[in-house]
Parts: sequence; structure tokens; C-alpha cells
Amino acid sequence: MSSNHCAQAELVCAYALHALAPREVSAIEAHLTSCAECRRELEALRPVVNSFSSWPTDVLRPAPSLQARLAQRIAKDTGGKPVLPSARQWVEPEWEDVAPGISCKLLATDTEKHVISMLVRLAPGGEYPPHTHAGVEELHLLDGELWIDDRKLYPGDYNRAEPGTGDKRVWSETGCTCVLVTSTRDILR
Repeated sequence: MSSNHCAQAELVCAYALHALAPREVSAIEAHLTSCAECRRELEALRPVVNSFSSWPTDVLRPAPSLQARLAQRIAKDTGGKPVLPSARQWVEPEWEDVAPGISCKLLATDTEKHVISMLVRLAPGGEYPPHTHAGVEELHLLDGELWIDDRKLYPGDYNRAEPGTGDKRVWSETGCTCVLVTSTRDILR
């Protein structure tokens, strides 16, 4: 049980869990600037919430039917209206032309580890510039054919490059699409 006697204490907990509706976030952030009790509550919750990041997300996310039943039960117990969490919609990233013959769809970025994951599409005859790998690079070829120096990859092939190694020529005669996980600190030559 929290020793916080502020009426906003429950919202502080929801805020710490990133479970507030977007319209409620600015109000609780404004409240936190004026309520020392709620700020202490938030700081006490941070280590607990941060420990959740290592848990598998499919275990943490309840089924929508459970969320609806829980909202109905809380509404019945409190005499209020059911409040359902806002629907999260995934938006397909757009292909972005990053250089002549090269398009990418950004999938994820880890700025702390300097790692980026993306779909990369080379047009027929497209060529990636020579580069040195700053970190591990993993490439999964999905379709087409891809040459990395003197090695030809086919759909389903995997290529791993270690830090400090480099590729002199990466190109596709047919065009190709791959999943690429690489460092944001690679050095183009």
C-alpha cells in the first residue's frame, strides 16, 4: 500500500506504467511539478517499472477481452463508466529512398547500442557503397540475389560480418530485399 494520500496517486502509478490516455499525460505531468508526494511516489515506482523491460511483452499484454471485462468490473464497482485503453495501431513504415537504387524501411533503432534494423531494397543494378563495419552486421536475404564482394547470396541466405571487417562491393544484378541489422556507426569509404 502506498503512503501517498494525494488524490492523484493512482494516476501517478498509471503514468509510471505508460498506461494513461494521451489526453491525461500533460495533466499528471503538470501535477507532478507541484506535488512532492507524487514525485516521490513516481521515483519509488521507476525501478519496478524499469525491471519490466526485460520481461517478454506477450506475457505482459492481456488479451483485449480481458481488458474489456476488467473495465466493466471496475465500472460496476465504482459506479462509473467503463474506460478501455486506447487502441494501439501499428503503422507500416514507408519505403524511403536513401540513395540512388537503395530504399529502406526503418524497423527499429537502439540509440544506446548504436544498432539499427531495417528492410533494405536494392534496385536492379543497385549498389551499396564500400564500408567498414563498426559492429556486428547481420543480413537475411528475403528475395532476389545479392553479391557481397565475391559471394553471391540467394533468398534465405544469411550473412554475418564482424566489427572491423569491411565490404568492398555490395550490389544486386536482379534487385533484392533483405533484413539488415547493423551499426549506425559504420564507416562509408
